[in-house]
Amino acid sequence: MERGSEGPFKRLAREIAKFGAVGVVGTVVNFAVSNLLWHLTSLQAVRANVIATIVAIGCNYVGFRYFTYRDRDKSARTKELSLFLAFSLVGLVIENGVLFAAIYGFGWDSSLQRNVFKVLGIGIATLFRFWSYRSWVFKALPAEDEDLPEAGAAPIAGPFPEPTPEPQPRPKQHVS
Repeated sequence: MERGSEGPFKRLAREIAKFGAVGVVGTVVNFAVSNLLWHLTSLQAVRANVIATIVAIGCNYVGFRYFTYRDRDKSARTKELSLFLAFSLVGLVIENGVLFAAIYGFGWDSSLQRNVFKVLGIGIATLFRFWSYRSWVFKALPAEDEDLPEAGAAPIAGPFPEPTPEPQPRPKQHVS
């Protein structure tokens, strides 16, 4: 079975699984760095978490580009990286905004509470990131045979029928 012949739900399921695998690695990196910074430095909790999120974003870009979306368009890397960083920054704000609200809005600042709200923030940010990365950053290449009909099938009609050429008058023949 060719890869292009699988259904759209199967392709989406595969994409979600790969996105999730990279996300798990990024989440482990994020939690490891943030907890190390929380326990080994005097950085404020949200600042330490911002650093951890940035490290995880770097790991995630490598995973997404070379694993999850390796078959996607690679022609505009500068634009791709710029969009990735822009949408990652929004995800960073979402994740750290949840943590900020928990700590400074509600006073929930124990190690357990930080990690619980970190999970919540990552979860919300992940939904945004999945949508934005697949929609804007790692765009799918058009299928090579997308516009070609299968063998024996009728040609694909566009939204408007092709104009039929008007019959041309036959040239007159001169008999000598």
